[in-house]
Amino acid sequence: MFAALSLILAAGALSAQKIAPPSTKKPSAAPQQGGSGAQVHAGTSTGLDTDTRLMNMLADHQFIRLEGELDQLPPWQAQYYRGILANRNNDAKKSIELLEPLVDSISATGNALREKVLRKALAEDYLRESNWPKAAEQYEAIETRLGSKLSSDEQDEIEMPVKMAPLARDHPPMTVDPGAPFVVTVTKNPLGLTDVPVFVDAHPQDWMFDPTLPFNLISRSHAREAGLKVSEDSAIIHTLRGRTIKVHATLVPRLTIGGQLTLHNMTAFVYEDKDYYFPQTKYQVEGALGYSAVEAMGSVTITDSNRLYVDTDKQESTVEKNDQVSAGVRFFLDGDQVILALGGSSEFGPSRGTERMFAVDAGGQQTYLTSRFYDEHTNDFANQKMELFTLLGLPNMTPVPSYTAETAPLAVGKTTIQFHFMPVLTQPIGAAALDDVYGVLGVDALDQLGSYTFDYRSMQFSIRLSEARD
Repeated sequence: MFAALSLILAAGALSAQKIAPPSTKKPSAAPQQGGSGAQVHAGTSTGLDTDTRLMNMLADHQFIRLEGELDQLPPWQAQYYRGILANRNNDAKKSIELLEPLVDSISATGNALREKVLRKALAEDYLRESNWPKAAEQYEAIETRLGSKLSSDEQDEIEMPVKMAPLARDHPPMTVDPGAPFVVTVTKNPLGLTDVPVFVDAHPQDWMFDPTLPFNLISRSHAREAGLKVSEDSAIIHTLRGRTIKVHATLVPRLTIGGQLTLHNMTAFVYEDKDYYFPQTKYQVEGALGYSAVEAMGSVTITDSNRLYVDTDKQESTVEKNDQVSAGVRFFLDGDQVILALGGSSEFGPSRGTERMFAVDAGGQQTYLTSRFYDEHTNDFANQKMELFTLLGLPNMTPVPSYTAETAPLAVGKTTIQFHFMPVLTQPIGAAALDDVYGVLGVDALDQLGSYTFDYRSMQFSIRLSEARD
């Protein structure tokens, strides 16, 4: 699900007093890219005003192209988009600095789209800063002021923070003890996902690693085992497991990852054991390390030999010998998505405008390429057998015609990886967040790599190919 970044934007925050108020003229609504099957590519249509075109770029995840337009904008507009891009680049402090002064003036224009994007970015920034009161306040404002204008996809996307942030309103910000780089042995659980050893106030547990999950989670029995105080208040949500479940909040005074990295006052949300139990494999999820815990690790590398390398100091980690390092590509946070900018590689790295955006689902075992990818590679599937595809997480989804790409080359920096046996959908699913990207890379795809790294300090994703794969 969700689920950090370094800012590559030009500097220059402007004070609120120096910013001319935005125009009250409303831009036309951003074209939708899902459901109807008509996918609009931002910047390719004529007749659009500047603000609509830039909003289209945001919806289309074209953050790198948008960065190149900032110097041409009026001061208030440049500040607005710099703030939104800082959010996508996980620079919460810079994003808050730029966007907070604009809230009142943007809200006063009556432009619901512009206000929605701003308030949502600010709410995410507060969550990343562990500022629970302001996060809850901003999500409440989204729901009360703009709730009727949100699509069903947008309502689902914010359901968890809207309902869960108020449960932690009184929690203090999380702090992290500085530490040296370390490596810890991890395990593959019966779901095929990675479990990391942690100590919850000195109680050993194994928590699932999921950098795309926005919150940390713990089962009720393991919260009880660690002596944690669970909130009396609760929230009913359905987007976490695809069915209705109840969650409470708890504050973990001390959580240590791999016996090395210690987090203090870490907020986690408590679910009933049965709600994260998988009867087919008899596997009980004890807890899950989401965004805040993973981001605190700095640079995180998972290898195919079940090792987790952590480097909080952003120094070059000592990875396994005999590995070949790829140049990194940028990744972004867009709501509850982690977005990779793949392709467009050259001797000097990716060139602006040639990237293809892919979502990462590090908590799922289903990889596929979307109809957007198919539209650019239609001829590659001539005379192939068509099958029906259904997403595991969407049981009510109408099956979509698809082909199977026996080999799909995707460029990660200067290295091209041959992914194998990937479904390619020929039609949109109908969920904008999925149809707008070129594909979703699950753990089954990441496992085809020698190792992969999310560096939350430089916002670079890189891979390492072992000699056996060369």
